Amino acid sequence: MDKDVIKIANCSGYYGDKLSAAKEMVEGGPIDVLTGDYLAELTMTILYSQKISRGEDKGYVGTFLKQIKEVAEDCKTKNIKIVTNAGGLNPKSMATEIEKILKDMSIDLKVAYIEGDDLIPRIDELSQQGENFINIDNDKALKDSGFNPLTANVYFGAWGIKEALDKGADIVVCPRVTDAAVVIGPAAWKFNWSRNNYDALAGALAAGHIIECGCQATGGNYAFFKEVPSFDNVGYPIAEIEENGNFIITKHPNTGGLVSVGTVTAQLLYEISSPSYINPDVIAHFDTLKIEEIAKDRVYVSGCRGSSPPPSHKVCINLAGGYRNGMEIILTGLDIEEKAKAFTDTLFNSVGGMDQFDEVSIDLHQTQKNNPKTNEEAMASLNISVKSMNPDLVGRLFTAKIVELSLSNFPGFFARGSAKPNGPVIVYWPALVDSKYIKETVNVNEEKIEIISTSQLDFEDIYYQKEPIKIPEIKEEEMSQIYFGEIYGTRSGDKGGCANLGVWAKDLPSYAFLYKFLTVQKLKELLPDLKKYKIDRYELANIHSLNFYIHAILQDGVSSNNKIDSQAKSLGEYLRAKMIQVPSSILKGKNYEQ
Repeated sequence: MDKDVIKIANCSGYYGDKLSAAKEMVEGGPIDVLTGDYLAELTMTILYSQKISRGEDKGYVGTFLKQIKEVAEDCKTKNIKIVTNAGGLNPKSMATEIEKILKDMSIDLKVAYIEGDDLIPRIDELSQQGENFINIDNDKALKDSGFNPLTANVYFGAWGIKEALDKGADIVVCPRVTDAAVVIGPAAWKFNWSRNNYDALAGALAAGHIIECGCQATGGNYAFFKEVPSFDNVGYPIAEIEENGNFIITKHPNTGGLVSVGTVTAQLLYEISSPSYINPDVIAHFDTLKIEEIAKDRVYVSGCRGSSPPPSHKVCINLAGGYRNGMEIILTGLDIEEKAKAFTDTLFNSVGGMDQFDEVSIDLHQTQKNNPKTNEEAMASLNISVKSMNPDLVGRLFTAKIVELSLSNFPGFFARGSAKPNGPVIVYWPALVDSKYIKETVNVNEEKIEIISTSQLDFEDIYYQKEPIKIPEIKEEEMSQIYFGEIYGTRSGDKGGCANLGVWAKDLPSYAFLYKFLTVQKLKELLPDLKKYKIDRYELANIHSLNFYIHAILQDGVSSNNKIDSQAKSLGEYLRAKMIQVPSSILKGKNYEQ
């Protein structure tokens, strides 16, 4: 291990990511730590379903065991630590399975696991002590949701990981830690950071946030994708973290993809709200850091300031929200709206009316073109979805009623299946719990070690206020019409029932115009389907960026909403497709007024 940096490589951004990535990261060049992030809010319910259907000893990410078999020997030889949240709902069982694999392979590696994140057994007790599990998106108490919780897991921080590594663990199996914790923990271990070294911790948090989604930091899902030399064998990201928390983002040589100021900026903006990014270990102020390219595929991030962590931990609660059914009907040619009305009226008359359902969603997407040149250009889609706590009401009979109309309603009828999976609906319920109730336990060397949250220790509160950055004025001048995406990049994604839309400029003149131009009102003008939602705008002038946080656009999370893009991944590209007027000097590279 290098004395000056710790090289942390991430091989997974989600459950289902490239299986061979772990082996490629271990073999592709020198690294000190291999991490993997497998958990999203919806993943927890997938693991819950596995646990229910396959046994109490399940509930972890099984594919990670295949990756362990591929890398364990090399990790032993090269002294590479492994830290992952693949433990999911059952880190103890996963640790046991890993130990069996290592024994069969005659490889001596020490395995630790962390537990205590599961609050399901404690919800009633905590409620009696005054914890109402208020939904941070809609301000409702859990008891008023009308649904039963399936899972409830606290987002742990990094100090349990550090403790396990301090005790000699080679593999640390985590439950629902924060995405960045698997990076912060090893960095804190390497440099033996104190709990209140907030600036260094904030830097590691930024590094963890950037590499947590795998190839999204190395050219994947990048707005200016034409800049990426190749999408073949895109390299996964590596964070080379220094003792002060500054770091370099890079990838292994001879891999595809791209690491640039743009790719790093895009990922920094991904799935955030305020620039003050909250973690149970530290609050990192993303509006204080600096991003600069220092060599090909090497981007240096420095100066991220940190503040004291909050007095509460976030809890990911998933509720049983009933059942859904529906179908996407294709409408072709003339009179699209009339055809849609004829079909929906007939359908709901045949099943006894709309009122019997808890929720009915009818979305007509008029994508048809006038005087179409192909059959497909004449088509529009009608998405019908119904929800109910009664599974029979939205079961096979509802599907049959749709199919029954295939020869007795509008001309040209055909269906394309369900727009969203039929079956149980999961309601995502993000909440906070007082950190004094957190019981995190590290299991290592047949020893149980309790981890106390930083906010419960006797440290002085520190909150860093960013220094204001002057935004230059743009001269009144000739304007040119362009597509928004010709000069501005975007990155969007889901935050539970909300979504974020990050926008960045490549230079200060372009940002100066963006800063004045793209208000919340203007965003709603450009994207009229956002008009009904509350939107917050945040400014990150240090990286020429804006971030828009759109409340309630995704209802109660990925599983519950009826949108075609249920995770708002395409929202940024939607904005980039709009025509806008910009000062001609921006396009010509002219200077702005100081």
